[in-house]
Amino acid sequence: MVRILYLFALCLFFHPVFAEPVSRSNVVLLVADDLGYGDIESFGGDFCNIDTPHFDQLCADGIKFTDAHVTDSVCIPSRVSMMTGRYALRYERPKGGGPWGFLGPQFSPDRFTLGDLMKRAGYTTGYVGKWHLGTGMATKGGAVQSDETVDFTKPLLTGPNDFGFDETFILPGSLDMPPYAFLRNGDWVGSVTAVKGWSAFNRLGPASEDFVDHEVLPRFCEEADLFIGGQAARDEPFFLFVGLTAPHTPTSPEPEFLGKSRIGIYGDFVMNTDACIGRIREALARHGVEGETLFIATSDHGPGHYSGRKYEATAFQAEEMHKDGHHANGPWRGYKFSALEGGHRVPFAAAWPGVIEGGGVCEEMISTIDLMATLAEVTGQALSDEEGPDSISFLPLLKDPETAPTRTSLIASGSTAHSYRKGDWKLIVGPGSGSNGRFASRPDSNSAWKAAVESFGKKPENHDELKRTPFVQLYHLPTDPTESKDLAGKEADRLAAMLGIWKPF
Repeated sequence: MVRILYLFALCLFFHPVFAEPVSRSNVVLLVADDLGYGDIESFGGDFCNIDTPHFDQLCADGIKFTDAHVTDSVCIPSRVSMMTGRYALRYERPKGGGPWGFLGPQFSPDRFTLGDLMKRAGYTTGYVGKWHLGTGMATKGGAVQSDETVDFTKPLLTGPNDFGFDETFILPGSLDMPPYAFLRNGDWVGSVTAVKGWSAFNRLGPASEDFVDHEVLPRFCEEADLFIGGQAARDEPFFLFVGLTAPHTPTSPEPEFLGKSRIGIYGDFVMNTDACIGRIREALARHGVEGETLFIATSDHGPGHYSGRKYEATAFQAEEMHKDGHHANGPWRGYKFSALEGGHRVPFAAAWPGVIEGGGVCEEMISTIDLMATLAEVTGQALSDEEGPDSISFLPLLKDPETAPTRTSLIASGSTAHSYRKGDWKLIVGPGSGSNGRFASRPDSNSAWKAAVESFGKKPENHDELKRTPFVQLYHLPTDPTESKDLAGKEADRLAAMLGIWKPF
């Protein structure tokens, strides 16, 4: 297959000089892993058959965004964009580091992050949970870090404390990626001398002796509670990033949640994930700071279709839950890894007593890449051109969901194709779902490419031919939310205008 990639001619957004900070409110940002739009009752509606009382209460207490997106439908680039306010496709491929949790740093510590932003505003910054932005681990003889070379008796050479966070308690990667061990402020927690693996992919690797998969979520909640309590006692503003490992595989709910949902263990795990929101909000209330805290909850991208009632990762088992009335991707088409809406549209809600009016609904487009500019405006900071260049503040929408849109265009990438959203229209630069492999959404890019060449009558010979249907797709989302009616052949002028901002590389 000829791999076709395009690079959007990115423009530096103007960053205004903000006035005085809106307040000195604390900020808690909670990011779930693989949580789908349809997994939350307030978003999925009739497509959801899981009780999610805590996320729903957050929506009732604040505002929910129905057109919120991540920039990439897979963990690492989505988190890179979120953390830096800069599209991950701007970065060169990082060097060094091994697979899974042994990943090396994905960008330089010199790059400006959310942690740096909030520290500059005088906040104490904390990070609890899944990191997955890469670390530098001490290795034997300076070898590339891997399960056989890392010296688990030595602290990290590079970790989240080098990216603007004062206090950290992390898991290096996802819960199904070794090493299975926590790190506190760069030091390994416990004796990392065991070998363990979990359901789904059963990737065996180094683990601390006392590490248990179903104890990870409550441990993260406990650590978040400790951080909140410590900062509340000091009466100083704080920023806390909580990266949950759920409902990403392995499907490992706490014992008290087993059998709790109507649709099996996946539903149990989503309910456990939802409960974490309740636990952390309860901690804010117990420590007397809920009334002065902006609390945001979202996901890093759409659900994996390989998650469902079975512990083993199995292609499209998520669709087996449809007969019980649950669609993890909600009304959208596609899953994790794809350029389709189900891959990058996510649940997003925020509560902020005294600032956000309860029960609000905003239908304007926002992205998690916009957190940088939003929190800059909240804290009264100006951003330079190099700080969050692709981030646009949606603070006006938090205050008034009926105000003018703050973002009118967005790039959202699958694993093999980019999409470009302009208003109600969405361009996918390539045929198929924008994903390949065992867990690709239908149709996978390889199959779609072959079908496109057959339909076109030959392989495209130049970029002009690549800009024609069937090699590109165009959808009108308000009338076609499932992206099933490709209008590229009928909207030639619109297609040309949208493609005009794309450049091959």
